[in-house]
Formats: sequence, structure tokens, C-alpha cells
Amino acid sequence: MNMGDILNQWDTIQKQEAVKKREIAKSAKNQISHKKANAPSLEEKLANKDARLNKPVASSEKRANPMEVWLRRYGTIDKDKLAEENEERTRQQDKSYLINMRPEAFLDLHGLHKDEAEQKLTVFINTCVRKKIRKILVIHGKGNHTKGTDPVLGEVVRKFIQYNPYCGMSGHPKNREDGGSGATWIILKF
Repeated sequence: MNMGDILNQWDTIQKQEAVKKREIAKSAKNQISHKKANAPSLEEKLANKDARLNKPVASSEKRANPMEVWLRRYGTIDKDKLAEENEERTRQQDKSYLINMRPEAFLDLHGLHKDEAEQKLTVFINTCVRKKIRKILVIHGKGNHTKGTDPVLGEVVRKFIQYNPYCGMSGHPKNREDGGSGATWIILKF
């Protein structure tokens, strides 16, 4: 058998298959169909199948990398950042750290009357709580210029700390430069 015979045999097989397809299509047209009106015919199905097999894959139809899909869906977790945040949270909760840290905000009440000092303290504390400031310093003075026996502002600050729900631990700075007994630091609660 030579190459010419093989090609002739191939052509006859192709013609027979084409005739079978036409006969199937004709018999399908003559029969009553119970398929939906928009459903593709057998010829359309075969044409679509051939088109899909011969069609080159477009770049937009490439399959996505499963790892990329998973990362887009669930994201990543930075364990180092979480550990640092947890360490910072525990350090801020540690009382000795809070006591020794520098105050983050200051309020000077020198020269104010009792009512004015209470008002300023209320506004100042609420602002600091909103800004999540942990430690503040209130400078009230020692009462050297007070006419009478007891210093007024120091007592106002002590009572305010006692009754305000945002005020936690308090004390006087150790260093005289930071105010000594004329100032009071307060650790705020959120």
C-alpha cells in the first residue's frame, strides 16, 4: 500500500462520516423534538465541539494559580507584627512600665479657682481618653500663694481622681524638676 492509497482511503472515510452526519441531521428534523426551543441542535453541538478543540487558548482564559486565588481570598497574616502588637499591649498593661513612663499630656491649673479647675480637668481627661493617652500630668502647685491654711487645687485634683471613672493609679513625680508634690500623674483607664 502506497501513500496515494492511504489518502484515498482517508477521503472515503471522511465522506462516509459527513454523509452519516447529514442523515442524522435530516432524521432529527423530521422527528418531533422535545427539547427546548433555544437548545443547540446536534450540528451546532458538533461545530462548537470542533471549534473548542481547534481554538487556541487566549491569555485571558488561562487558569489562575491556586495559591494566588487562595491568598486573594484569605489574605496573609504577619506573625511578627502580631507578636510586636501583643508585646506592646502587655507592656502597657504592666504597672511598673506605666508608672515609670513619661506623661504623654500635661495640664497646668495654676491661677484657677476651684470650679474652673474642675471644668478644665473634666474636659482634659475626656479629650485624653478619646485620644487613648495612657498617662497624664496635672500641675496644681503646692499652694504657696494660697491665702489660708490648705492648698485648694491639690485637694480638687485628689477628689476628682477619686470620683472620675477614667482615672486609675496616681502619684507625685519623683523628680523635683517634674513638679514633685506640686504635680500629680494619673494613669487613665479606657
